[in-house]
Amino acid sequence: MRGKIIAVDIGTTNMKALMFDPDGTILASRSISYALHTPNPDTAEQDPEEIFAAVLTGISELMKLSGISPEELLCIAFSSAMHSLMAMDEHHRPLTRSMTWADQRGREVAEKLNRTELGLSIYRSTGTPIHPMSPLVKLMWMKEHQSGIFASAGKFIGIKEYVCFRLFGRYIVDHSIASATGLFNLNSLSWDKQALQTAGIREDQLSEPVPTTYRLTGLMPEYASRLGIHPDTPFIIGASDGVLANLGSGVMSTERMSVTIGTSGAVRTVVGKPAFDAGGRLFCYALAEDFWVVGGPSNNGGLVLQWLAEQVFREKAELHKSQIGELYEKMLKLAEEIPPGSEGLLFLPYLTGERAPIWDANAKGVYFGLSLRHEKKHMLRSAMEGVIFQIAAIASLLEGISDRPKEIIASGGFARSALWCQILADVQGIPVVVPETVESSGWGAAILGMYAMGVKETLVDPVAPDLHRGAEKVTRFAPIAANHSLYRRLLPIYQQVGRQLTDSFQEITRFQSETQA
Repeated sequence: MRGKIIAVDIGTTNMKALMFDPDGTILASRSISYALHTPNPDTAEQDPEEIFAAVLTGISELMKLSGISPEELLCIAFSSAMHSLMAMDEHHRPLTRSMTWADQRGREVAEKLNRTELGLSIYRSTGTPIHPMSPLVKLMWMKEHQSGIFASAGKFIGIKEYVCFRLFGRYIVDHSIASATGLFNLNSLSWDKQALQTAGIREDQLSEPVPTTYRLTGLMPEYASRLGIHPDTPFIIGASDGVLANLGSGVMSTERMSVTIGTSGAVRTVVGKPAFDAGGRLFCYALAEDFWVVGGPSNNGGLVLQWLAEQVFREKAELHKSQIGELYEKMLKLAEEIPPGSEGLLFLPYLTGERAPIWDANAKGVYFGLSLRHEKKHMLRSAMEGVIFQIAAIASLLEGISDRPKEIIASGGFARSALWCQILADVQGIPVVVPETVESSGWGAAILGMYAMGVKETLVDPVAPDLHRGAEKVTRFAPIAANHSLYRRLLPIYQQVGRQLTDSFQEITRFQSETQA
């Protein structure tokens, strides 16, 4: 009997394939990295064929690693990063690489659109803030700067759409990914006419929107053979990694808030209908009927720690993979030596600009309060605190939409760090819960797959927050009152510094662009 589920999570820097039992036990996993092409600071692209090859390899190797027969596989469900865009010609060949969420080339386009009523009007229909990450803005930039490609494109699609087309020969997009494009009307669940007109494209140049539970069948025989599965194996189109992280970690109401920090970060909660921020600062993405994920993303999460490791703490020119892990452990121990608040040193972690809540692609990283008393380990601790301060700034916007949550469910790579989780609890003044597995997006895809296949009757499980293992199998971090009081003093200073530097961010960005040209 079929019962195993494969979740394919297409991320920014790697693809994870995980095989789950229906109870959530991970039977096997495979992770394959691929390049992020950054020929200049504003460009962040991926090779779609490299990602497609990673998906094929991941699934086929997972089947071999697990040792299960094709008959035991219930379905394969997708999770994917949002905001990607690539152009396809009329013969279904890529005209471009896939532009990722981190691509900043549409900065000036976004700034201009944000200064108009049109920008806010589009946000109120689509729920996607106007920012270079948005495929809407990417299309507007492409029309202006790559006019030949733009004019000859037959389709404009995201990376998961490309994978599905290669496997099934159809252009389809789930409501979740579509709702992150800035082109999709959340109320009608169809492509938004005003947004399409602004982008300069036709509806037939986009994929067909379908629910996140949509089953894809008719896998091309050559791929079925290569993957080691039956050609009739159902593929569930799935959703974006962000909303699936909520599902996988049990955050399906306003009683809980999800904080995910991997390379980047996000704060999310779930409401029963589309909800919007008056200032256009929060996203609203579809998950399923009656489940809408509201929150905000941060560009700068674990990559801040990565930058410090590579530029400040690395002692060797080259490090073996095992040595990188040792370096991170050493860094975290050093950060523990510094008291909360880093003795008055603040860090604005805007190494790649910032999305919520400031939505400023020009923002830059800043150490504030630096003095002779501060050492490298102060810089490290304050950087970790800065990432959490940014999370807190986003969370404060949700207070106008939902009640104050009773607990925070943490996921992503940062959840493996007890120090980072404690900082989050102390800054927010709310208990932080870490499920036994931090693969929340993958597990969310598996849950959605079981729901789509009729194995689960509902997406909401009474056992929470760790749906598949039980509430007793979690790690909890209670806020420390004295630390929370201290952080409450520092957070307004942190936010004030960022606001006061807005014009300076723009000026230094202009200078950097001129000197790097």
